[in-house]
Amino acid sequence: MTTKTSEATEAPENGGGPKNLAMEIMGVTKQFGSNVAVNNVSFDVKRGEVLGFLGPNGSGKSTTMRLITSFYTPDSGRILVEGLDNQQYDKETRAMIGYLPENNPLYGDLLVKEYLNYVADLRGLTGAERRENLSMAVDETGIQEVFYKPVSTCSKGYRQRTGLAGAILHQPDILIMDEPTEGLDPNQRVPIRELIRKMGEERTVMLSTHVLPEVEEVCDRLIIIRRGNIVAEGTPDELRNQALSQSYIVFEVEGEGVEKALDQMDLIESYEADPPTNGRRRYTISVAADIDIRPELFKLAKSNDWMLWELHHEAQSLGELFRTLTDESMEMPVAEDGGEAESDDGE
Repeated sequence: MTTKTSEATEAPENGGGPKNLAMEIMGVTKQFGSNVAVNNVSFDVKRGEVLGFLGPNGSGKSTTMRLITSFYTPDSGRILVEGLDNQQYDKETRAMIGYLPENNPLYGDLLVKEYLNYVADLRGLTGAERRENLSMAVDETGIQEVFYKPVSTCSKGYRQRTGLAGAILHQPDILIMDEPTEGLDPNQRVPIRELIRKMGEERTVMLSTHVLPEVEEVCDRLIIIRRGNIVAEGTPDELRNQALSQSYIVFEVEGEGVEKALDQMDLIESYEADPPTNGRRRYTISVAADIDIRPELFKLAKSNDWMLWELHHEAQSLGELFRTLTDESMEMPVAEDGGEAESDDGE
């Protein structure tokens, strides 16, 4: 484990990093025992950007966020927050970040007011700054209605808002949220999404989720991570265009020798077969987006006297691209030591 510098070093003014970058993650690796949770990960986050960090459970999302917030120390690599190395300037970089963890640890026996005042104490806020920050956090998150209520009596949505108020109480320029809508019902998700979008107007935001509609609505850029490795990165439109570069043909037939015939068609990149049902089988055939093999499949079925039940084209959506990239059967990049990266039991 890397040891933090114990010497008192004065932080450079404005961090000394690129003016347009809020965070730089450079070749970061974190390992727990034999499991590599984050494998040589590198990416930048621009100031004022809302970045969506996507991946299935256990992909390394939470671990990466905990590394950025100094909850974990990387085994190798560097993390710069506003140009400052978060290992060398631990206290300074922590002060720049507001963090809402996935489990949103609140004290249910406290009033919302008491909880936020407790957070203010931890942040060392006093006097006029404390009063102003508290008022701004309450207004921005819209928790006036529950300000004098016990946290335990608040709805899940208001508890999330209370956690967010605590995360921004010290008015950080960077806000990191881990699964901010997890456990909310559809009606509760909408106002939280709107709140996240509003918060992104004033600060740099990084949020993790596996719910695609959220990131499509609020994020400027997306990173998809799987088993500790980044497998895709780009704006929602860029990833959507990548998804459109692939299309699928649904082909359901009843007959003999279907797969042998499909294997002989050069234009087919791959196909998946569902279990047979009542003597027929449904195939999802992958081809390049600009190729339509439906006429050939129709002729193939006719010439082989197959019963054709279904034949239609499906363009790949962003959700399907996400599922493809995070599929456990997909080949993984090889780690520097020649082994395959593995994730930890968490994220």
